[in-house]
Amino acid sequence: MMNKTNLKLLEIEEKETIQSKKDMILSLFNSGTKEIEAIAAISGAKPSYVGSVLQKEGLIDNYFDLYTSTIHPQNVYSKYFVGKLGFKNVAASQRSVGELEKAYRYFADRQDRAGQHHALEMALTMLDRARWTGKLEEAEIYRRWLVNKLSAPLAKIADSQALKAVENEKPEKEEIQPKLKLAA
Repeated sequence: MMNKTNLKLLEIEEKETIQSKKDMILSLFNSGTKEIEAIAAISGAKPSYVGSVLQKEGLIDNYFDLYTSTIHPQNVYSKYFVGKLGFKNVAASQRSVGELEKAYRYFADRQDRAGQHHALEMALTMLDRARWTGKLEEAEIYRRWLVNKLSAPLAKIADSQALKAVENEKPEKEEIQPKLKLAA
């Protein structure tokens, strides 16, 4: 028969053998398993959680997904959005879309297509974060902004410089015909 002391020792041993997912992730990483997918499979955690744990602990710095905080810069454009996007409520989503629009126009004025792309990517990220946490009204605000940007006919938004560059690359008809005659 077990007395109280033996029972407490047994409980302590059980607690020590049960690891949290976070502890298991850190243990696996520190023992040499470096692939996020492998750690996720072994620990039973989602890859995004594994990446988040490892990044918070300073063990990796190159993991980005839907849930990666904007505090961790993804590229040179990330700094434009740190602390400016949210979906706490409808007003926060509207302010955030205003920030996205401002950044999108800033990059458009500079013909920085990568910057514009990052603004679109951030909007999609916020849309999905809001949607997957049940904040559908807030998500809808991001969706409408994205749809508006993506629904504009490409011919209307293509700038004349880009069109001229394409036209300048086309060879004249006279240049094509002599080459064809030579080949025949």
